[in-house]
Amino acid sequence: MKKTPLADRIRPKTLEEVVGQRHLLSDTAPLTRLLSQGILTNMIFYGPPGTGKTTVAQIIAQKSEMTFQKLNATSASGSDIKEVLQQSNTFFGVNGILLYIDEIQYLNKKQQQTLLEYIEDGRVTLIASTTENPYFYIHKAILSRSSVFEFKSVEKKDIAVVLKRAIDILNDDNGKSKVLSDNAFKALCERSGGDVRSSVNTLELAYYIGDDTITEENIISVSGNNYMTFDSNDDVHYELLSGLQKSIRGSDENAALFYLAKLLDGGDLLSACRRLLVIASEDIGLAYPMASVIVNSCVDSAIRLGLPEGRIPLAQAAVLLATSPKSNSSYLAFDAALRDVKQGKGRNMPDHLKNNHCPTSETSDTLYKYPHDYPNHYVKQQYLPDDIKDRKYYEFGNNKTEQSALEYRKKIINSDN
Repeated sequence: MKKTPLADRIRPKTLEEVVGQRHLLSDTAPLTRLLSQGILTNMIFYGPPGTGKTTVAQIIAQKSEMTFQKLNATSASGSDIKEVLQQSNTFFGVNGILLYIDEIQYLNKKQQQTLLEYIEDGRVTLIASTTENPYFYIHKAILSRSSVFEFKSVEKKDIAVVLKRAIDILNDDNGKSKVLSDNAFKALCERSGGDVRSSVNTLELAYYIGDDTITEENIISVSGNNYMTFDSNDDVHYELLSGLQKSIRGSDENAALFYLAKLLDGGDLLSACRRLLVIASEDIGLAYPMASVIVNSCVDSAIRLGLPEGRIPLAQAAVLLATSPKSNSSYLAFDAALRDVKQGKGRNMPDHLKNNHCPTSETSDTLYKYPHDYPNHYVKQQYLPDDIKDRKYYEFGNNKTEQSALEYRKKIINSDN
């Protein structure tokens, strides 16, 4: 007879047994507080595989008095969805339907739209899980009706708790007293990348090929070249992102490609995408304004493609940024303005900039002058508050684009004199 996989046997039965996700499941966390008050709303769970999304959804379902239905979007058809929704009009839907959809990103737009009417009027409460960023893959109308909760990679100390329980179960099943070596535990954590299910599955295989002490070699032999992912809280993860940005800032495209490759080889697509988007405005900025547009397009393509194909547009973005002219002028200018804001300066706007200003006459200095009515669409007037009216936050950068903008500025100012 086929045994139930250990990962299913060890699955938590209560929220208190779930390891990790303290930002969601501690006594004061938002999800716990909602559930403790009996508030069950539409929810989207997203995060890496094996972090407890399905487990938490099942526990919530068991605690509710609603009819529970589960669909996996990788195999569910439109008729499967409609069959569940139709139950809301039958005896089975008296207390409402709690519909759990795993990997909801695989539902097409039309299938997702089918859900809207039912979750809108409360006949169906939706809990959906996804390993992808929901803001890219889930219908906006569903997102607007749902609370989004992010699940994070499980830390090593929490995985250790699960592995100890797993070893105990295996030893009880087999009448043995095997132990896991320190190096084997380290290898398990590194290769699982915060995925509890992966670590338990690997341990189960290693258990049966190992001797009294399960070794690192046992772990490696059954996990092979499994995709190694980073813990998003790991120092190495942030060091690689820092290396990527500093290499691009320093115009070294070869180093940039190396650090990007390290990040993507670790499975960290989204962090690499976010960092490249930031770099386009922080380090290239106005020296080549189109860089942010091109990088945004590359990032969008990468997210749609996923790995490994996503590496191709991201490599293009990294090389483009590294070989582009650099400017941080707008970034520095904003920070300078923000310092004045935080110091409480400029509290009173000039009256003529306000919607409700009441000039005393057509010739009054408080009358707003519409620049488009003047030559070169420019007229001199005060825009900053009195106490900082002469402040200059932005300095034109020494590059072709900003110098061209500076020449234009001089031209229109001179024409007004």
